[in-house]
Amino acid sequence: MNENELSPVENQELTASPVQDGAEQNVIESQVSGTEPVAAEEHAAEEEKVAEEIQVAENEQFVNEIELIDCTALSREELIEKLSELLQNDDIEAIKANVAAIKVAFHEKTREERKETATDETSEPSEDEEKAAAPEEADPLEKKFNEVFNIYRQKRAKYLEQLEEQKKVNLVEKQQILEQMKELVNSDETLKTTYDQFRTLQDKWKSIGIVPKNEANNLWQNYHFLVEKFFDKVRINRELRDLDYQKNLEAKIALCEKTEELLIEKSTKKAFTKLQEYREEWKQIGPVPSDKRDELWERFKTAADKINAQRKEQYQAIKEQQDNNYAAKLALVEQSEKLLETTPTTLAEWQSVSDQLNEIFKMWKTIGPAAKVQNDEIWNKFKPMLDSFFAQKKEYFDQLKSQLQNNYNMKLDLCTQAEAVKDSDDWAAATQTLINLQKEWKTIGPTPKKQSEKIWKRFRAACDEFFERKEKFYSSINEVNEENMKKKQALIEEIKNFTIDESNVQESLSELKKLQRQWMEIGHVPKKDKDAIQQEYRTAINEKFDKLKSIGADIANYNFRTKIEQYKENPNGSQLINKERNSLINRIQSMKEDVALWENNIGFLSNSKNSTILKDEFEKKIEKTKQEIALLEAKVKYLDEGGNQ
Repeated sequence: MNENELSPVENQELTASPVQDGAEQNVIESQVSGTEPVAAEEHAAEEEKVAEEIQVAENEQFVNEIELIDCTALSREELIEKLSELLQNDDIEAIKANVAAIKVAFHEKTREERKETATDETSEPSEDEEKAAAPEEADPLEKKFNEVFNIYRQKRAKYLEQLEEQKKVNLVEKQQILEQMKELVNSDETLKTTYDQFRTLQDKWKSIGIVPKNEANNLWQNYHFLVEKFFDKVRINRELRDLDYQKNLEAKIALCEKTEELLIEKSTKKAFTKLQEYREEWKQIGPVPSDKRDELWERFKTAADKINAQRKEQYQAIKEQQDNNYAAKLALVEQSEKLLETTPTTLAEWQSVSDQLNEIFKMWKTIGPAAKVQNDEIWNKFKPMLDSFFAQKKEYFDQLKSQLQNNYNMKLDLCTQAEAVKDSDDWAAATQTLINLQKEWKTIGPTPKKQSEKIWKRFRAACDEFFERKEKFYSSINEVNEENMKKKQALIEEIKNFTIDESNVQESLSELKKLQRQWMEIGHVPKKDKDAIQQEYRTAINEKFDKLKSIGADIANYNFRTKIEQYKENPNGSQLINKERNSLINRIQSMKEDVALWENNIGFLSNSKNSTILKDEFEKKIEKTKQEIALLEAKVKYLDEGGNQ
């Protein structure tokens, strides 16, 4: 096999300019070397055969260069959107493969959805029934798809029309070159001048694209005839031929060296792509001295064969790895199927199966892809299985969560009722109410784990507080009340005599707080004196706080404490204070959740200028909210300590 003959396999691995160019060069070389050129009819037949092989290779390489869209994971709406995006590209050839893939995927998904709909409504139709049945209503997505696809048809039709116009232009240009060649054949110019001009026309001929098919053979026959006539006339002398041979020899040696360098290229794909370029360059270079021709071609072919072998080995390795990946994923599917043979019935079982499936999925993601068909097949088997399990798990947990939350709400209501009567002085009625609430508590089921202990402590604290008060009340009610009356009268006198230090308002405020705590620490007074002593106390303490307020003391705390003290004087004071406390607790909980969310978000911010600014803003919000939480918690503490602060 000589340098100008490629096997069918080699022809399929490269792309080339119009085949007639290579055949033309053979004609020139045959003329230069003195051998008889192949007949035009034989050239035409060979050209048609090789052109088909090269067209296949060009199409394969073009498809390989295009990044095909994975349509399997896209819905019909997403396929329409993807098709619309592709049509923004005016290169119709570049998007042709992806448009075809989207069309196939869309119609496949349409058939699947229709089949699923038919299965849901009745029984599954046979294949013949499915083909015969016509949809009762128009499919809006299919209509929209056809509208978008018609745009593609129009663009492609326009592209083919332009291509045919270009072929006509190319025909005219080549016909003009033939006329110029005729002039050179009949020219009396010197050999060097006509030869250079003729070679320039040959190069120009090669650079022009394809022509209408019905004109191609006749055009080639005329071109071949003129080439033969030119070299018959000029009969290039041996010196010029040898000079041309030497130039071609150096060019092909350089091409051999570049091809051999590809053997150490790390990227097999890059090496193979470059090899196709070098093959095309080789075809465009003219003949070399006959004693070097076979040796040089063997050198180039040997390097090319090694590159092709490397590519084949890489594809084989990839295939073996894909087979191994498929086997591994198949094993995970089988493991999942076995795990899901029995439906969990308890919370622990659901969580255990869920954890195991998550571990299997983590392993799945570490395994590389299988061959596309197998990969799609195994994924379409694995994913629905996971989706089904987690949908069932969600339904179970939604029901469980709903029940737990309902129990929590019921117990929360019992807490509110207990807290509403814990400060009551109607000992008999309040006692019976709390006993009934305790019985009802026992009939309610469990609550969410994180809230269970907290709500129980709250309920028990309300009950304990009431019964401790009741026990204390009945143990020494008269004696203690009279003693408390004396203490409160003495404390009122102390408050009245207290002088506010305007140079140290904070210290005066602290002293007043101590007096308030002392008041709250003093127990009940005789019922007949309760309202009078309380009013006398409020008048005395309000006078001092009014003074503080006028000189800029802690008005917010003062207002809050004043409001609480006013609640205490109200017959429903306990309920109002409890409601105030619940409101504070809810605000604190909400703020703490916000802080936790912000602190978590900070961890996801990357180190960049914009993220740093955003992070600073989050930190300011967190700090400000924490300060507000501290103030609210102080108010709750004040209420928990009986407002004596």
